[in-house]
Amino acid sequence: MDDLCVARVPLFQGLSRDDQLEVAHVAHPTALAKGEQVYAAGSSQAQLMVVHTGKLKISRIDAEGREQVLRVLGPGDFFGESAFLTGASPDHFAAALESGSMCVFRHSDLDRLVSTYPSIGFRMLQSVSERLAQTEGRLASLLSGDVGSRLADYLLSLPVKRGASGTVVELPLAKKDVASLLDTTPETLSRQLRRLQGSGVIEVGAGRSITLLDIDALLELSAAG
Repeated sequence: MDDLCVARVPLFQGLSRDDQLEVAHVAHPTALAKGEQVYAAGSSQAQLMVVHTGKLKISRIDAEGREQVLRVLGPGDFFGESAFLTGASPDHFAAALESGSMCVFRHSDLDRLVSTYPSIGFRMLQSVSERLAQTEGRLASLLSGDVGSRLADYLLSLPVKRGASGTVVELPLAKKDVASLLDTTPETLSRQLRRLQGSGVIEVGAGRSITLLDIDALLELSAAG
């Protein structure tokens, strides 16, 4: 039971275990390969998709043909609710960053579930509101903050684990994608990481690992934006 998609997602956590099992019966398990495109902008997507395992990337292509990463989704996150609520086609792309699986709900099934369990619709609206607030906060940061403050804020937002030298985070994306997410270039991101490392604030490790050596300095830099 605890490994069901519906047990991991806040959207369904207000339901009883029996009700969650009923919801799970209408979910369609879907396997994803690394790099697989889930859907493209403008597609006639009529599904709510819940990430069960793995990670997905939501992105747009700008007017100059460059990819702009909007967010990264992990287990328990869901997407496709906006199309369900508005009927509009997606204006973005979704692709798997690694092999994984999803639970997919057709909109016709979701409509019946919302009618039967109104709390699902309420939590869906909560999620949309939270996402809008995050988007507005990110826009404000882009308009008023510099790349350094955005990078500090991003590092502080990542899941942490304890390491021998301090708090360790791992970038969920390649650095070029992190740069896109922070609305900067890979070269500028690399310079900022080197600057923070030279100042003793972070230590860039192997792969995507980064040790946060001075949390207070990162907080101060984030607030300055």
